[in-house]
Amino acid sequence: MKQESKMRILVLCTGNSCRSQMAEGFLSQYGGQGIEVFSAGLKPKGVNPLAITAMDEIGIDISKHTSDHLSKYNGQKFDYLITVCDNAAENCPVFAGEGTCMHWPFDDPANEAGSEAEIMGVFRRVRDEIGERVKKWVVESSV
Repeated sequence: MKQESKMRILVLCTGNSCRSQMAEGFLSQYGGQGIEVFSAGLKPKGVNPLAITAMDEIGIDISKHTSDHLSKYNGQKFDYLITVCDNAAENCPVFAGEGTCMHWPFDDPANEAGSEAEIMGVFRRVRDEIGERVKKWVVESSV
């Protein structure tokens, strides 16, 4: 019996530190067993501790995620490529006609200034926006 292959999704951002990490966490949580989710960056900066905290607050653990360079995935096939920042969308290489490209722009909470509470508030807002977008897409696409 042929094993059915999993849907493969790559989430791309510039730094692969916040938005793409949160999107990977939500997609893994809501997408079920039929998908494999990866994230990468054009200039990876490491997973932002505040992104880990924001996701932990809602019960999604991204503390073991790694911040990978896009080149790690060269030659691999994906069903979906999702960019979550404008820089990645504008500078994203084409994956040889593979899959569907989608652009879901979100504010970068790592660029916020202010008190710790204010910055954490932005992380939570962006987290919630990403979570809602992922939930909507999973329902619409019947993942």
